Amino acid sequence: MLTFTNRRAYLTDSLHLTPGPLAGAISANADAAQRAVAGLWRRDPSVWSTDPTTQKKIADRLGWMSSPQLMVESIPRLRAFADAVKRDGVTDVVLLGMGGSSLAPEVIRAVIGVAPGWPRFQMLDSTDPAAVRSATTPPESTLYILASKSGTTIEPNSLAAHFKQTLVDAGVAQWARHFVAITDESTALAERARAEGFRDLFINPSDIGGRYSALSFFGLVPAALMGIDLDAIVGWGLAMLEASDPSRAKATNNPAAALGLAIGAGAKSGRDKLTLVLPHALEELGLWVEQLIAESTGKQGKGVVPIAGEPLADPSAYGSDRLFARLQRESREKNRANPAYEPLVDIDMPEPAALGAEFVRWEIATAVAGALLEINPFDEPNVQQAKDATRKLLDEYKLTRRLPIPPADRSLSGGIDVTLSTAAREMLKGQDPDAILTRLRAGDYAALLAYLGPDRALAAELNALRLAIRDRTRAATMFGYGPRYLHSTGQLHKGGPNSGVFILITATPREDLPIPGEPFSFATLELAQALGDFASLDATGRRALHAHLSSPDPARIRGLADALLARLGTA
Repeated sequence: MLTFTNRRAYLTDSLHLTPGPLAGAISANADAAQRAVAGLWRRDPSVWSTDPTTQKKIADRLGWMSSPQLMVESIPRLRAFADAVKRDGVTDVVLLGMGGSSLAPEVIRAVIGVAPGWPRFQMLDSTDPAAVRSATTPPESTLYILASKSGTTIEPNSLAAHFKQTLVDAGVAQWARHFVAITDESTALAERARAEGFRDLFINPSDIGGRYSALSFFGLVPAALMGIDLDAIVGWGLAMLEASDPSRAKATNNPAAALGLAIGAGAKSGRDKLTLVLPHALEELGLWVEQLIAESTGKQGKGVVPIAGEPLADPSAYGSDRLFARLQRESREKNRANPAYEPLVDIDMPEPAALGAEFVRWEIATAVAGALLEINPFDEPNVQQAKDATRKLLDEYKLTRRLPIPPADRSLSGGIDVTLSTAAREMLKGQDPDAILTRLRAGDYAALLAYLGPDRALAAELNALRLAIRDRTRAATMFGYGPRYLHSTGQLHKGGPNSGVFILITATPREDLPIPGEPFSFATLELAQALGDFASLDATGRRALHAHLSSPDPARIRGLADALLARLGTA
């Protein structure tokens, strides 16, 4: 095991830039990046805003810089908690959450893995009935983690109601002992956990935002239940903090600030499609980076568009709007910068536990990039917009027992109804809705947003459509499952640059599930979230198409893809 000093030394030389066409922009922004990281170390909110009200809000969101040290002090408690859970015969842990606070544990599971002999772990962040049904575990030996910073997030609370009923139906007398809560102090969830007698309650510092919470209780309570070496993952985080101290190196040689410099300078120069190139073992990390970057930078018409999960193609498949970031687990000298892919950031990751360092590296980089873009990287103003739209639809459903669904612009063969946003309709000037992809311009990106359950056949069809769009248009492509993306990339979609073309897909589920205590079901909630987001995209002047399928059938997705791609011709 590497010592702290060795970890710090490794990280100091773990990032390498091949700036290519960004060399001038990186040089021009280097001093600003240095000022930003120095200000971050001072916890100085003026780095990001001159407005006193905004500065106060930012000052209340910088606790993530101190969180690794706080977690060091909390490791004995976390170990004792996890050991007791294991000793009591818990076989399964199900995390109920949304956004960055639930994605970090999923990355930890995928990259480091559950230790032998520890409970199986799964994360549930979907309201799709099929996804909820898929989280089937023995109730009497399952522990549910209810994770919500605000304590009022509708998705985890609805899931918690479902699994409480599952426990009651299974005859579990003390159902609350099967729940653990992670939240801020004084939230409704904290009060509920105390009043109902949850097995445990972890109060996270309120000055840590959800997407910056990987090395806090939100990430490490689940990690402890996986039997992971907490000292190692937190130790790597601390080592990155020390290696990134601005007093140690200038921004261009700083292992975290240099990444933020490249991202910010790239976005300012038109290379705003941050394309993540990851080995298979690190693919889940891409989802966490995606939500961190998109939700932090996508506002005021600015933003970085993170591209995760898009397989690397021949250089000819890309436009001039890309910045590549490649993480490697191989030798530090193997597969170094390929001149065909420039500009390029190369990052070396020596072992799975160094994931702790990557969490901190990307958080610092995001803060620096935000300063260069002159935005507040710690708020998410448009996320609430979609939530409000959903709530309005659900309130109407409670009165009428139906959702107000706009009439379709066209019905395609195979049971597919398509509806355009106002901006898309104006752009197409009377053309059929399935011609929407023909309007992708240089510098645009296409986003597939799917409100569907975990089905490999469906995923394969969606991925095939995504790659076909990229290969035929050279546009960058995003993919997200709803409602997960609402708490991450959804901020960028509506608050960032108006360069996206959105294909939002819903389907009538084969089976529905009630939500205990609510007049609406999971299928109704999911559709309301999709309709609410489509309305939000429409209200912000985005080019969007909503395709509703009569069932979640791969053939219907293929039919939609065929109709959209036929307009583009062949590659």
